[in-house]
Amino acid sequence: MKPIAAETQNATLSYEQAGVNYDLIDPLKVSAQRAAAATSGHLAAHGFSEVKASRGESAYVVDVGPFYIASIVECLGSKAIVADEMAALTGRSWYASIAQDTIAMAVNDLITVGATPLVVQAYWAAGGSDWFGDAQRAQALVEGWKRACDVCGVAWGGGETPALAGIVEGGRIDLAASCTGLINPKERLSVGDRLSPGDAIVLLDSSGIHANGLSLARKLVERLPQGWLTPVQPGLSYGEALLAPTVLYSPVTEALWRAGIVPHYCANITGHGWRKLLRHPAAFTYRIHTVPPVTPVLAFIQQHAHQDDREAYSTLNMGAGFALFVEAADAQRTVEIAQSLGIGARVAGIVEAGPKQLLIEPLGIRFGDDDLQLR
Repeated sequence: MKPIAAETQNATLSYEQAGVNYDLIDPLKVSAQRAAAATSGHLAAHGFSEVKASRGESAYVVDVGPFYIASIVECLGSKAIVADEMAALTGRSWYASIAQDTIAMAVNDLITVGATPLVVQAYWAAGGSDWFGDAQRAQALVEGWKRACDVCGVAWGGGETPALAGIVEGGRIDLAASCTGLINPKERLSVGDRLSPGDAIVLLDSSGIHANGLSLARKLVERLPQGWLTPVQPGLSYGEALLAPTVLYSPVTEALWRAGIVPHYCANITGHGWRKLLRHPAAFTYRIHTVPPVTPVLAFIQQHAHQDDREAYSTLNMGAGFALFVEAADAQRTVEIAQSLGIGARVAGIVEAGPKQLLIEPLGIRFGDDDLQLR
């Protein structure tokens, strides 16, 4: 690997410098949402209607009468490139791991609205037919995909496996999943209409970078003395740490329902980092008094990218993968349920009346309404 100049080595590396600029992406999302909203009337021809509050949320919800149906489509992003690079260096297939990441990207969004995942569909678009000829890699993808479906109790309905030479780079694959879920009974719907001052903010731990911020992580490897094999801690390389599979949070939300706890709102902490805690459209102040431990790979990225806390928390999950906004009386029980399933959790903050802002008090960070524009 060619060494880079010291001044570059010590410069701050932002997500935008890594090739992802949300200031360019988000306006398209807003425009698409407005056009999509204009199509909702077509549901009436079938006797159905949309849940308008789900527009701009992580999953779209349709009222079909006795229950709601929720749906989502998500892609893995560039984490497959890390898996390919590490396979070349280690001789090990990482596709079972990134299969779980892909399922998690869809399922963890779907459950934010209170849905039970029912069916997952696969989209595996390769750069050519030869990709599927590596039987070990292909079988690892199949096995990991099924295992993740089993954890979530979701049926794998089918999928599409196009060979897109000239569109997808040769030797690469683009992984995506769609998921459909059921909200039944309707009281399980969680689109924020019950969110109110006094609600507690419970944060569920992440396992690492999950599947967001990989463009930054891949750009950073250029600065590392041993590339992907640079130790994050003894016995754990940078590439291996990045490939820790994303936590599947649907077992927690299902267990909460069985315990009689219905979150008032949920946020999947993915792109935009902790700014996702500002996703609800209403004006509330979210005051964080306790932050989770930062996973070693994220602390490593922040250190070597020379990011201050505000930059890091605006991009990466920094140890928190999912947020549950629940009644204060349910907060500790929510933590205990997550922990009983092997997922770290903590009561991290409170919702207050006030201007729309996120205050991460232990770090002195403030994000305001203008820091997240998704609608």
